[in-house]
Amino acid sequence: MPHKLTLGFSPCPNDTFIFDAMIRGQVDTEGLEFEVIMEDVEALNRRAFAGDIDITKLSYHAFAHLAGRYALLDAGSALGNNCGPLLVARSILDDAQINAGPIAIPGKMTTANFLLSLAYPQAQNKVETLFSDIEDAVLRGDAIAGLIIHENRFTYQQKGLIKLIDLGEYWETTTGLPIPLGGIVVRKDLPLEIQNKMNRVMRRSVEYAFEHPADVMPFVRAHAQAMDEAVMRAHIDLYVTKFTVELGSEGRKAVEAMFRMAAEKGLVPALPSTIYIN
Repeated sequence: MPHKLTLGFSPCPNDTFIFDAMIRGQVDTEGLEFEVIMEDVEALNRRAFAGDIDITKLSYHAFAHLAGRYALLDAGSALGNNCGPLLVARSILDDAQINAGPIAIPGKMTTANFLLSLAYPQAQNKVETLFSDIEDAVLRGDAIAGLIIHENRFTYQQKGLIKLIDLGEYWETTTGLPIPLGGIVVRKDLPLEIQNKMNRVMRRSVEYAFEHPADVMPFVRAHAQAMDEAVMRAHIDLYVTKFTVELGSEGRKAVEAMFRMAAEKGLVPALPSTIYIN
């Protein structure tokens, strides 16, 4: 008997790339059916906090607050090297100016904001802004700096902005680990059989995308908001990595290090004994 689940992911190329095969039934979904909810990651974060979505893409920062309610899939994560958020501005700023703000951020519960909090703990003057509007907010002078994610890291220079700091580099230099940005989580109150099915289906969908990229690209293009083809492909190459197929020991170590650091700094609550599917 089919089991229908609400499934949330963003219209960004890395998400549409990995979810296409399961949505179109190109891989065995083991009887799972999906009601797709496509929104930007901060909107998905809010849905998860409200508890009204079964499976969703989630910022790792948000997941640290929700690990009692959701379990992390081993497949589907955006985690890698040289792919972190960038703090950009119209001109060079010193630490005092950055700390004074305001800084446009893509959401309080994004991993990007968590990393900014690690690098600039005194920078508290932040304005939550839709990620695709952050560059323009800085250019207009609504914010002194902007924290950009996703495809904006490929376009900010064309708009005349400069990079102040690559927060992915900051994380990697500090920890020696890849940067965990977002993962796919499933509600813990769903039957364990369903959780494990979703884990397997997610991996199949990612593997299908790697093996048949031309087949999944129409779905990616349909939701990429007239994004340049080269930017689309660069976006996928940056955020869809070996860790997206399987976190593995290195990926898990990175996620656990981030959560440990966040808990030590009081940015997130103490975590449950396990954050994975039992």
